[in-house]
Amino acid sequence: MSRRVTPRPSPGLRARLLFAFALLCVVTAAAVAGGSYVQARNAILQRAQDAAVLAMTSRLEALYPLQSATPDQTQLDEIAAAATDQDCCGFAFYREMHSPVTGPPVPGPPGRWGPEGRPPVVDLGAISPELRREVAGGRTAWQRVVLQDGPWLIVGTPLLIVEQGRPTRVSGIEVYVARSLAAEKRSVDELAARAWLTGGAALAFAVVLALLATRGVLGPVRELGRAARLLGEGELRTRIAVRGSDELADVARTFNNTAAELERHVEQLREMEADARRFVADVSHELRTPLAALAAVADVLEEEAAGLPEPAGRAASLVSQETLNLTALVNDLIEISRFDSGVAALTLNEVDVAELVRATLRVRGWSESVDAELAPGVMARLDPRRVDVILANLVGNALRHGEPPVSVRLSTDPHWIALEVRDHGPGLDEAVLPHVFDRFYKANAARARSEGSGLGLAIARENARLHRGDLTVTNAPDGGATFTLRLPRRAPDPDGQINTGGPE
Repeated sequence: MSRRVTPRPSPGLRARLLFAFALLCVVTAAAVAGGSYVQARNAILQRAQDAAVLAMTSRLEALYPLQSATPDQTQLDEIAAAATDQDCCGFAFYREMHSPVTGPPVPGPPGRWGPEGRPPVVDLGAISPELRREVAGGRTAWQRVVLQDGPWLIVGTPLLIVEQGRPTRVSGIEVYVARSLAAEKRSVDELAARAWLTGGAALAFAVVLALLATRGVLGPVRELGRAARLLGEGELRTRIAVRGSDELADVARTFNNTAAELERHVEQLREMEADARRFVADVSHELRTPLAALAAVADVLEEEAAGLPEPAGRAASLVSQETLNLTALVNDLIEISRFDSGVAALTLNEVDVAELVRATLRVRGWSESVDAELAPGVMARLDPRRVDVILANLVGNALRHGEPPVSVRLSTDPHWIALEVRDHGPGLDEAVLPHVFDRFYKANAARARSEGSGLGLAIARENARLHRGDLTVTNAPDGGATFTLRLPRRAPDPDGQINTGGPE
């Protein structure tokens, strides 16, 4: 068994355009601002690093030649002081060389010097073992570390022994300089803030641009939707103003051409329908005069049929019956033409609905064949002749095509009355139900032509709608078809409004 899946509601075109513009702006701004931020940050840190290395090496060059290749504590302090300035602090180490078999070299007591002779603010623990190994290997190295008071750059370099005719070797003296990167951090933070501001400004600009773009795109789309709704409601003269030569203008031109063709075809169909209705009405009226003469002759033949020989008598009866059928068909066609031309009108009277139903059954001899459940004292302002036509069609169909018992039940509320006509036959096929009130429709196409014209239920429904009511049909759960006629208790006033009898 298939199950209908309800599609998820999707956001409107305006929301999607705004989201697309905003997303594009965010991605572009993030890429541009992020790339610029990373490049500027690296450049700032690289400059600070290069400046620190250059300043350190320049100051250390003033120490050569060293007083001793094995400095004492005082000389280490002098070396540390020479490597520092007012913005940094330094450390100097000396270590004796040992073979790899006995283990790593053991550092001697360090010399330390802070800014302007003060103790250094960077602890020796900030120098990582990896940096120590790089410097001990004879290379200048650096690293950035984050301490409690902010980021720092630590640069380490060895003092080398250069002798003529001999290879350069390390002296065992290591010098480390720690420089604060607080100023660079502030610069980087300013860059980040500018990047965020730039991204926010770009996002706002993108939203404004998206609003302008959606206005330009959605304006014609909304106009097209409004025109399509009007066209669907029957306003066939609806057209759209064509502006420019873009794709939306092409859509507008296509819509206008389609609407024009549709209007032309509808006009042709209306003219053909009007011609057909006029033809039916004219033919029906033209047939009334000869049919009246035929009916008079048929009545005479019917009276004389019993005294005629068998073939002639049977022919006389057949002519009489077919004349009556043809007269009924012509009358039905004339009635339908009145509805189509809009000239059908109500002749209203205040009637007792229960008594009206009883009269309909009594006149046609159906009182004994139909069970009537009629609430007494139900008054309504109706056209008795047209209600009689409706009931005669419904009860006649139930008696001919259904099975007994056939019942008529009257129910009411303050504003409406309902008449239910039900039989207990097999009911109507589900494929037949939507077409029961169509003109010339017969559930059984093989049914004899004399059983009806196929206009009775169509006329009944038109009469119900003329009262501003309706006529419906359903199959009862326990078998049989149920026709329900709903009419207002107060018929339409001359201006077309229904007076329900409520307070003014």
